[in-house]
Amino acid sequence: MKLYCLSLLLLGQLGWLPGMSQSRNGVSLQVVKTENGRIQGTRTNPAGINMYKGIPYAQPPVGPLRWKAPQPVNAWDTILKADHFGPRAMQGNIFGDMGFRSNGMSEDCLYLNIWAPAQPSKQKRPVLVYFYGGGMVAGDGSEARYDGESMARKGIVALTVNYRLGIFGLLAHPDLSKEAPYHTSGNYTLLDQQAALAWVKKNIAAFGGDPDRVTIAGESAGSISVSALMASPLSKDMINGAIGESGAMIFPTMPPASKEDAEKNGVAFANAIGATSLEALRAIPAEELLRRASGPDMPHFSTNVDGYVLPKKPVEIFAAGEQAHVPLLVGWNSAEVPYRALLWKDDPTPENYEKKIRELYPADATEVLRLYPGNTTEEVISSATDLASDRFIVYSTWKWAALHTATSQQPVYRYIFSRSRPPMAPKMGNAKPGLAGGVIKASSPQPAAKPAEVFKGAPHAAEIEYAMGNLRHNKVYAWTKEDYMVSATMLNYFANFVKTGNPNGVAMAKWEADAVTGSRYMNIDVKPSLQKENNRERYLFLDKAYK
Repeated sequence: MKLYCLSLLLLGQLGWLPGMSQSRNGVSLQVVKTENGRIQGTRTNPAGINMYKGIPYAQPPVGPLRWKAPQPVNAWDTILKADHFGPRAMQGNIFGDMGFRSNGMSEDCLYLNIWAPAQPSKQKRPVLVYFYGGGMVAGDGSEARYDGESMARKGIVALTVNYRLGIFGLLAHPDLSKEAPYHTSGNYTLLDQQAALAWVKKNIAAFGGDPDRVTIAGESAGSISVSALMASPLSKDMINGAIGESGAMIFPTMPPASKEDAEKNGVAFANAIGATSLEALRAIPAEELLRRASGPDMPHFSTNVDGYVLPKKPVEIFAAGEQAHVPLLVGWNSAEVPYRALLWKDDPTPENYEKKIRELYPADATEVLRLYPGNTTEEVISSATDLASDRFIVYSTWKWAALHTATSQQPVYRYIFSRSRPPMAPKMGNAKPGLAGGVIKASSPQPAAKPAEVFKGAPHAAEIEYAMGNLRHNKVYAWTKEDYMVSATMLNYFANFVKTGNPNGVAMAKWEADAVTGSRYMNIDVKPSLQKENNRERYLFLDKAYK
């Protein structure tokens, strides 16, 4: 018996056990059978995590499949080597600080990535499907800040998903609507995400995941997508929980256009580039199409209320209680955008601030100045930051949470992420922080900010590495012991929620769910604490203004 066990051990180390092989660098490879074929991933020895990168979940949306709903992926006979990220979606260099590890850029982009615990489990594990941010015009599941390894260490099967962007994911056109079996067009971005969820439902058990315990999550455009996926009748039944980090598909944050307006924009674009038919549009090379769609004076592309993916505006669906009735963890950062987003080049003086408020709210300036006071430079910077952030993305996120609390009969856990980033690492030199979490290289030293104008709080996208346990992948900032403490806290809250629909755990600050009669949120910082809502009057004012 001892000899038999020893032989098995030696065979396993040599990579000769069924389903295993040995790569040249000593990392064993795991073979998994899906509905479409066999997949061979890689295993990280120290963490014991299996990784499967670049798995196709739909056919390449190229040629005649450009601007069509994603089609089921074709089966393959050979073993698919899932050891590298697939191509990222077509996109411009909009956020110069995004860190891609993808295999180039291509219209053939419908791939997903999986991180799963290597240790077998008697029970299927909870699943997290994460959608990246980038305004639905940029981003990729290969970015290190989204890595699922830390979640997998918590016993979760974690995925990132690529989806079509910009004109490739959002173009609507009357002729496209005529040829579609569902008689509408656009929203391919959301259809791709829904196709990925359908793939997960069918295949995730092969990776140890539970298809009936799927939580979807995302940041910025990813969070906006989560709100839409909860609202869509095509996906709401595939979801068991949701996490939204900064953003919902609610005005003024990337609201859907009407079908009519979306199709008019598509016609205007086609006319502008001289394409008189769908054949002509589909014949344009992807790089040229991207360049021309990004040109000046081109129409704006967005999701649309098509009657199929989105039968109504998401805000109306949530108000009617027709969304997925699942637990929701949702929040935003303490300083999503700086005061310059409101004042631009004007100095942050009380006079300039009041002038701007009267321009923006001529009939309600007195009320706005009461809610967002600006009597000193410091107060102007603080209030202008708050108002700019609320107008950008905070209000929509608050509205999402408030509606789901009122109509879902499910718990809603709200947070505000307040941890300020540490200084950049010395090796970054003259670089300055970018909009997407990285840095943009500068050719000369950046002028020092005045003491009163130093950015305070957590900017947009700053929480991603903390929440996903990926600070170590971001070499831009000089992370401290306290940063890793904040990350451990946020990762545990998120992981607990994925597992149980409740973020609370042993030896953690208690996080209470929102109630219709009273709102609370978890302030996530070095010392997390549950706090009462203190800005509700602001959001109620914006709620009235936006109606």
